[in-house]
Amino acid sequence: MNYGMHISSSGALTSMARMDTLTNNLANVNTVGFKPQTPYSRQRDVVRVEDNLPHMDSNPLLERLGAGVQLAPTRIDFTQGSLQNSGNPLDVAFSGEGFLTVEGENSGDTAVFNLTRDGRLALDSTGRLVMSSSGRPVLDTGNNPILLSDDANIRISTDGTITQDGNEIAKLKLVDVPDKTKLQKAGQGMYTMHADALANLTAATGALKQGMVESSGVDEIKSLMQVQSAASDVRANLAMIGYHDTLMDSAINRLGRVS
Repeated sequence: MNYGMHISSSGALTSMARMDTLTNNLANVNTVGFKPQTPYSRQRDVVRVEDNLPHMDSNPLLERLGAGVQLAPTRIDFTQGSLQNSGNPLDVAFSGEGFLTVEGENSGDTAVFNLTRDGRLALDSTGRLVMSSSGRPVLDTGNNPILLSDDANIRISTDGTITQDGNEIAKLKLVDVPDKTKLQKAGQGMYTMHADALANLTAATGALKQGMVESSGVDEIKSLMQVQSAASDVRANLAMIGYHDTLMDSAINRLGRVS
């Protein structure tokens, strides 16, 4: 492949991946507890370096041009969103650092539970306290589902203690992850974690606010501008591919023509 076309195609593919991530952020501007992802890219090493072949013969001029770009790990921005009244006494939101724990989907999860900042809660048909979005049971400090008789006279304190009619029923398991790069999105506002993150969980330092939810952490204007910038990068790289294609056509059909 033409080397310049190879570099331009890497730029186009990387910019398209950035645009996918950023448009997903924009689509979740009104999703409770949503945390936006920030895509990163890095310069790709030349083949000789990438394949760890330092003594392989190469073209110094081509190496000076670089080898294009590639995606770097995407980071999740855990900056807290604003808190809003929901009118539902079962809803909770963190003011500060921390996560609710919810039952894992199956034994294949990295932990018996997942983490979430989506505090929209409800009671299912059996009286279990669950996430409204996924139906997953919210866990207490013993990693057990929480059973309530109904949603009347429920009080949830800042440390997660649940009382009903003045009687303590359970205490929500509130945790934090010091190194949040160990968290991965699992869909429906939940996160999975690496095994080492599970071993280093700490108690949440944030305070729960009953009857409130955390708004999305997406900055609508900033995200829109980022999407437009990524789209512009895609167009520019595709245009460069077109230029290289035109040059190759001229080289083959005009310069290479036998008189």
